[in-house]
Amino acid sequence: MSKLEVANFVLEAKALSKSYREGDLSVDVLKSVNVQIAQGERCAIVGASGSGKSTLLHLLGGLDTPTSGGVSLLGKDYSSLSESKRGKMRNQHLGFVYQFHHLLPEFTVLDNVAMPLFIRRVPTEVARKHAKEILGEVGLNHRLLHKPSELSGGERQRTAIARAIITRPDCLLADEPTGNLDSATAEKVYELLLDLQRQTAMSLVIVTHDSALAQSMSRILHMRDGVFVD
Repeated sequence: MSKLEVANFVLEAKALSKSYREGDLSVDVLKSVNVQIAQGERCAIVGASGSGKSTLLHLLGGLDTPTSGGVSLLGKDYSSLSESKRGKMRNQHLGFVYQFHHLLPEFTVLDNVAMPLFIRRVPTEVARKHAKEILGEVGLNHRLLHKPSELSGGERQRTAIARAIITRPDCLLADEPTGNLDSATAEKVYELLLDLQRQTAMSLVIVTHDSALAQSMSRILHMRDGVFVD
């Protein structure tokens, strides 16, 4: 039985809330949100700035902890784990792409993409072999030994996508992945994301202001003031 057959959902949030302190005030960013992400689902989360979209994505990805409620990853409680245990699960099951690529400037494209495998202590040559294969999938065979500063914006984002999928994650979480790109480059990047999702059957959750990207998802969730709205 596979790991995905054990769990009903790849990710599931129940009564998820997040508050921040601002002086003497408590600011509620998320308010008892429930959401379920199924295997192979493509889900867009849309809403105005400050509606709670990115906070929700960070909580789903275990990058932050909720004030109340919780997140399950592959049927296992995730948000209450220690940071080290959450980090291990993230590396095994989740991939992340952000508006800004967050590539390591001192490393080559090849080693940036191989980094999640280096963290797993995969032997260097094995990790680089897998990274080269993934970079071929995203059309960057000719950029293996370049540094991020030598790439175009679209190439940097494709490199970030390659890094996110090298572990073949169960779910890819993307926060405005085309938000820093011109429209033509953005279209190529989201077509790449959709192609990779179809090839791997991973789940895809995208926070986006890009209406074309949102419309290509199988489900669109609208957020306003920390809750989902119709």
